[in-house]
Amino acid sequence: MVTWMGWLRDRLPTGGGLRDEDWAGRHRLLTVLLAVAMVLLTVFGVFQGDEHAPTLLLTDGLVLPAIAAAARLRSRRLRSVAVALGFTVACAGFVSLSHGLTEAHFTFFIAVAALALYRDWAPFGAFLVATTLHHGVFGSLFSDHTYDHDKAFAHPLIWALLHGVAVLFAAGFQIVSWRLTEAEEARAQENLDESQAQLSVAFDETPVPMAMIGPDGVFVRTNAAYREWLRLPAELPAGFSVADLPIRPVDDAAAQLFDTLSGHADPVTVTHRYRRVDDGSMIWVQVHSTGLHDRHGRLRMIFVNCLDVTAVRDHEAELSYQVRHDALTGLLSRKAFEHDLAAMLAASAEPVSVIYLDVDRFKSINDGSGHTSGDDVLRALAVRLTEVVPTGALIARLGGDEFIVALPGPAGTGLRVGNGILACLNEPLAGQPLSLSVGVATAFGPATVDEAVLAADTAMYAAKRAGGNRLEVFTEELRIPVQERLAAEQRLRQALAADPRRTLPLWFQPVVSTVTGRIIGAEALVRMRTPDGAILGPHTFVGAAEETGLIVPLGDHVLRSAIEHLLHWSDRLGYVSVNVSPRQLAEPDFVPKVAEALAAVPYLDPSRLVLEITETALLSSTVDVSERLAALKQLGVRIALDDFGTGYSSLTWLKSLPADIVKLDRSFVAGLAEDGRKSSIISAVLWLASSLGMSTIAEGVEERSDWDALQAAGCPAVQGYFFSKPLPAPDFDRMLRSPASGVHLAETTGSALAG
Repeated sequence: MVTWMGWLRDRLPTGGGLRDEDWAGRHRLLTVLLAVAMVLLTVFGVFQGDEHAPTLLLTDGLVLPAIAAAARLRSRRLRSVAVALGFTVACAGFVSLSHGLTEAHFTFFIAVAALALYRDWAPFGAFLVATTLHHGVFGSLFSDHTYDHDKAFAHPLIWALLHGVAVLFAAGFQIVSWRLTEAEEARAQENLDESQAQLSVAFDETPVPMAMIGPDGVFVRTNAAYREWLRLPAELPAGFSVADLPIRPVDDAAAQLFDTLSGHADPVTVTHRYRRVDDGSMIWVQVHSTGLHDRHGRLRMIFVNCLDVTAVRDHEAELSYQVRHDALTGLLSRKAFEHDLAAMLAASAEPVSVIYLDVDRFKSINDGSGHTSGDDVLRALAVRLTEVVPTGALIARLGGDEFIVALPGPAGTGLRVGNGILACLNEPLAGQPLSLSVGVATAFGPATVDEAVLAADTAMYAAKRAGGNRLEVFTEELRIPVQERLAAEQRLRQALAADPRRTLPLWFQPVVSTVTGRIIGAEALVRMRTPDGAILGPHTFVGAAEETGLIVPLGDHVLRSAIEHLLHWSDRLGYVSVNVSPRQLAEPDFVPKVAEALAAVPYLDPSRLVLEITETALLSSTVDVSERLAALKQLGVRIALDDFGTGYSSLTWLKSLPADIVKLDRSFVAGLAEDGRKSSIISAVLWLASSLGMSTIAEGVEERSDWDALQAAGCPAVQGYFFSKPLPAPDFDRMLRSPASGVHLAETTGSALAG
């Protein structure tokens, strides 16, 4: 018996599981329906005649207290029972007023369905009991007001039982529906509980600081990582808000961060700087925010996860500083100086004086006292220059023992400062007597950086040719190099007009894998063959080509010729790289020209052609560089960022441009084995390039020690005189055919370092 009862109890609905707000809504609906039913019943009774007045008064007299009890009682169960009894009386009254009409009994079935909304046994059971009593007792006493046929008049109890069974069956289906709904809700609750448990684990246990914030800025929930990161207690005080966090924004944008996050429907990612309240330290925080909105679009909650990117920002700042500044002296690098000088020329209403400095006989210091002493002299000279040169001037080390200064001011400013620099060297630097050759040039707004630096450089060489330890001011008489450049332009035009394959041949310098020691590619470098058969290096004509625009047809020839050689070496050489000048990159038909050249050899894999772009090309280009490079990438060619590390913005370009290869400038490579700072920089660049999916080539490798250091650092490939100087195509072809085409090239060719 107990087992059977337990089995039945397990299969019947539990009841009473509605939330208060859900129950209140349903109760309000049923109470209103009961009141409406009473009004309609009253109207119906009035039309039935005076003989039904007692029935109507009795019915209304019982329903009204039920409605009052449903509204006034405190207990949910009593209020619902009052509604159930009210419906019983209303249904009974309607049957009585209808003279027991069978169809009037349908109201009991309607009431059963309505009361099932409570999903509670009390009102449901009260209605079933009251209905059965009505049919049995009232039907026996007043059968003509309960039934409408003779059989029921004769046997009222039997028909009361039949009606009760019918109502019970109707209630049974409601109970089944009720039980199924409870089972479905139980499963849904289990799924919800599991999801919430998973969310809790993912939220609370993740090492990423996370928080949930209400639309009023008050924290709803935080995980342990968030509290530990901001040094908050395990339990936050009630009402703890964003304004109570122990960090303070440094800039206005950070101060308005919550407004920014709450005002966006889409996910937001921002990075701002903050100061900790407890120790005053500065932190960089990257905030990822997602707003949760209701169906009406109102913000319900903001989910944020925070990343402390202070270390990353500091590392980037340090690397950026190292790239923008000379590693030895801390002065500006050449690229940074050129950039800042261009800005100075554009912004200054006064002339800008450019002072070019070169240490006299510096080689004798290195040879006599060692390179360490030479480095000490250069560092001491940098300090002396910063003391002598007026505040606001640009000071840079161009490389070796060459320095340059630029400052705005009226005519004569450069001469005065230059003489002051010469005078400050009356006393030895780092224990070494020192003198300088100084050249001064004056540039105005329209002047280009190259023109200004070239003019000062020309004047400096005039001072050096005059014996050094003196200052020369640039004049037109010093423009002899300009005349030489005009001659170089004429030679270049003649070479282009003839057969460029003969007059402008390509030489090739191998790129060697540090893993296998084998040649994996080559850089194509153009040379000029004069009518008398002499070979001229690119320095004798490329400058003129850039200035005159002849670099465009020259670049077209180099591109076509490089592809021809690549086809010839298809089974022996992985790729050939070609340098692209700023002027070429800016040409609107440059991409179509590359596409046309590749279309002529459809069987050539385009990725075997590499286009080398320098930062000068990126910075000086008047076109959208990213768009132009993306178009080239669509052709299948690869992009190399040449001379990386010499410019102020290398990191910016490296992260934003679609480059495949980074070529480390030779200034980072030379003496790498002996310079720990260079090793650190190269390791950082190798890591950054690798993280961006790029390969790296180190240029200017001339010593075995540098090769070993680069190999140990994990640099994939290298290029330099340690392996081979640039070679004519026939010599390079023989090198490729030689079994000794690896890391020992410098030893087997014998002439690798001689050039």
